[in-house]
Amino acid sequence: MFTGIIETIGKINTIENHGTNIDFTIQSPISKEMKIDQSVAHNGVCLTVVDIEEDWHKVTAVEETLLKSNLKELKVHSIVNLERCMIANGRFDGHIVQGHVDQTAVCTKREEKEGSWLFDFEYDNSVGNVTVEKGSICIDGISLTCFNSADGKFSVTIIPYTMDHTTFKSLQPGHTVNLEFDIIGKYVSKLLNKK
Repeated sequence: MFTGIIETIGKINTIENHGTNIDFTIQSPISKEMKIDQSVAHNGVCLTVVDIEEDWHKVTAVEETLLKSNLKELKVHSIVNLERCMIANGRFDGHIVQGHVDQTAVCTKREEKEGSWLFDFEYDNSVGNVTVEKGSICIDGISLTCFNSADGKFSVTIIPYTMDHTTFKSLQPGHTVNLEFDIIGKYVSKLLNKK
C-alpha cells in the first residue's frame, strides 16, 4: 500500500534483459535503507527489491508490468519517482495507491502558470477507466487531483515543490506516464457496469 507521496528520485544505473523480464539497478538516497523482498513503487509501479549494494538497489519487472507501464521506455540515466510502502503508524497524506498501474497516458500540454504548472493528459478510455472532477489520480506514482475531467482526458496542476522533487520537472508533451486510477472509483464503476 502506498500513498502517492514521493520520497525521492532515483537514477537508472543499469538495465538488463532476462528473457521477457527486465532488471533495473537504481541509485538513490534511500536504497541503503531498503531490504531485500521489500515493495517499492517506481514511477508508481510496485516492484520487489531483489538486491542491494550501498547506494543502489535492483528490481525486476515482468512482461505484464512492462506491457502496462512506461518502464519499458526507461534508459540508463533516466530518473524515476520512488516511494516505499506506507508504515502502519504513518499519516495518510495522499490517497490509496496500490502500485498496480492500470494503463499509460500521454502528456499533451505543459503550461507555466505564474507559480504552478498545468499539464494535460490523454489516455485510451475504451478499457473502462475514468476520472472524475476533483477526484484522485496517480501519475508516475504521484497522488494528484484531476480537473477538466472528460472521456479519455484530464488536467492536473503541479506546485513548485512537486515540480522540484519529482519527475514532473522533465515531463514534456509527448512523454508517456503511468496511470493508476482511484481504487474506489474502479470498484464503483465495475458495480455500475455489472450485468
